[in-house]
This record gives sequence, C-alpha cells and structure tokens, in this order.
Amino acid sequence: MKHRIVVLGAGYAGAYAAGTLARRLSPEDTEITVVNAEPDFVQRLRLHQLAAGQEIEAPRLTEVFAGTEVRLRLARVTAIDPDRRIVAVAGADGDGELDYDTLLYALGSHVAHSGVPGAAEHAFDVTGRPSALRLRERLDSLESPDRPGGPGEGRSVVVVGDGLTGIETATEIAESRPGLSVTLIARGELGAPLSPGARAHLRRACDRLGVTVVEHTTVEAVEATRVRCADGTVLTSDATVWTAGFAVAPLAAAASLEVTGSGRIVVDDTMRSVSHPNVYAAGDSAHAVGDNGRPLPMSCASAGYTGRQATAAIVGRLTGREIPKSKLEYVGNHISLGRRDGILQMVDGEARAKPKFMGGRKAARIKAGILGMSLWATSHPTFGLPKRRNRLATAPKAAAERAVV
Repeated sequence: MKHRIVVLGAGYAGAYAAGTLARRLSPEDTEITVVNAEPDFVQRLRLHQLAAGQEIEAPRLTEVFAGTEVRLRLARVTAIDPDRRIVAVAGADGDGELDYDTLLYALGSHVAHSGVPGAAEHAFDVTGRPSALRLRERLDSLESPDRPGGPGEGRSVVVVGDGLTGIETATEIAESRPGLSVTLIARGELGAPLSPGARAHLRRACDRLGVTVVEHTTVEAVEATRVRCADGTVLTSDATVWTAGFAVAPLAAAASLEVTGSGRIVVDDTMRSVSHPNVYAAGDSAHAVGDNGRPLPMSCASAGYTGRQATAAIVGRLTGREIPKSKLEYVGNHISLGRRDGILQMVDGEARAKPKFMGGRKAARIKAGILGMSLWATSHPTFGLPKRRNRLATAPKAAAERAVV
C-alpha cells in the first residue's frame, strides 16, 4: 500500500512543498494529495494591489502541479482526526474524508478582528482573494462617475493597523486611487519597529501620497460609515480596511494537536508536531523557533524556510536518510509604498532594526523582484530538483528513529 501524504493548503509553503515531495519521492511508494479551497495560487503578498485595482497573476493549481502526479482536491478542510489519520473536507464535489499517513498542515492565516465590535460585520480585509476583490468592488463604487460630486469626491477609506500589511494597503490605495481620502490608524508611532531613517522615509511617503496618519490610537468599534476610537475620536469611513491582526484556523486546536495560545502548531526544529509525529506544519500555522531563539514571524520568507525544512524532514524520515537542516532566520522587512517607492529594512540577530536601510525606487524594484521570484518558484515547484526519485525505506518507523534530528 502506498504511503499517503496529504498537504493542507497551496499557498507559498504548501504548493512548493507538495511539488518538491512529488519530485523527490517515488510515485511507486507514495501518493500525494493537496487540499485547497481556491483553484488558483494566490499571491497573498500582493492582495493589497488587487484590492487597489491592479491585476495580479493567479496561476491555476492544475497547471502548477501538471506533470508532478500530485492530486488536487478543491475543498475546504472542516476537521482533522489525528487518531484515525483522517481529514474531513467539504467542497463542490460534496463532503468527504481523506486518509493520510503523513500530514503537512500549511493552511496559513486569516484576518483577526480581536473582538472589536462591528469589525467583522463592517470592515474589509486583504487576507484572501475573495475579500480583496470585495474591497476592490467597494472602492470601485466609491469612484463611480454616477456619484454626486464626481468620482471619489469626499469619499474616505480608513485602514486600521500600521503593520506591514496596513502600511502597504494604505499607500497602495492612495497611489492607485488619488481621488479617495485615505487615513491610516496606528496603535503607536508610525513604523515603530523601523530604524529612525526608515521611519522618516515612511512618513514622507505618506505625506507625498496624501495619507493621513493617526498615531497612538486604538479602535473601539467599527460602524457602517465610521470608526470610533477609544479616545472619543470618530472618523468618517466609506470603506474600513482591517489589518490590525492575523489568526490561524482553530482546526489544529480542535484536533488536540499541541498549539500555542494563538492556535499555531508547536513544532520541533524539523517542523514536526511535538505531539503528533506524523503531522508537520509550515508557514503561518507553524510555531517555529528561528535560529535566533525567537518564533518566526508570519511571512512569506518564514513560509519558505519552514516549508523547505518540513519537506526535507518528511523525505529524510520516509527514506531513512539524514535530515538536513535549513536556516530558520529572520533577516528583515521589505515594504512597498505604492509601485514606485519602498523600504528594505534589515534586522540584527535580536530582530532589532539595523541603522541603515534602503528606500525609494530601488527598494521598490527589489521588492517586486522578490515577489516575482516567489511566484515563479511556486509555479514551478520541481524546477532544479533531481529527477531521481527516492524509494521509501522498508521500515519507515525504524528509519524515523535513526534519522538525525
């Protein structure tokens, strides 16, 4: 009987890992299935561009996995039973169950409203393609020429949260839709984790783009046409975008996997669950400790590191080979400020911003290049991998014990 590998999620971590596993493991011994709710690969790091009105590539997953022998199941994961080694799914083809011997959990994260009244009902977000398209539709309606006063006249957009997603969303909308008034609400000082020079560059970019920044402010409630702040300030808003936090699905916690308080799966340095040895995690859903002793942040870079390590561990344990160690590092942030400006901020071993940074068009081009390479690598998951596929060890359990961890 073939060893059944099920990969949950086809984002940056899951899609690349599935293709790599397919190239490195013999199809005579393994069967690989990817479960994903969307038929396309979603460039999550560019969803703020999609919302702002730009077109971004979304390769079909059937094309991504063409020639890899990876099976694609378009469905939503509804439950995991690690004792029976079963994943329950629901999709257009109906509900069903998938058996697995090895599970790679890479379902990523979604917006977290943190219990703020009205945020779930009235705010938009850019954590998924459907939600980004809903925001885009709303912004289009605000710029409709049929509106009194002309396209966008007197219409306001409020972005809540000054993390990287909030900054990129606010500046992208302001640049792409100059007729709209954009306000960015920051809990503390704008760009607080950045170096002084990078913070000054960010502030100049917001001024240039006409983004109003409201600092040291906490949102108390979101209503249909306004945002109420804890200090009593009320901001008119025709479209509120929530970027003030991200969370993972409760599936892992419900399945009794060991998770953190936020629901991320606790893994060892090979990305294997510390409570269930046949379950691995990668990307935002994994609580992985980096080389600096700190948990890796939710990011595309972290998805790459953890996905590669999980793949190497699965292959090593199943084939009885030594498991190589991938670097698990956090080197910095790449922030786009519209299409013609950006910031590259490197950090030290303690995740503190280094004094020097890069800003301007060159930083924007580098960010665009990184995104382009990420898309290409994900769309060609088997490129550059050896064509020789490894057979499984005759006794996988014994091999797992012998593997270097």
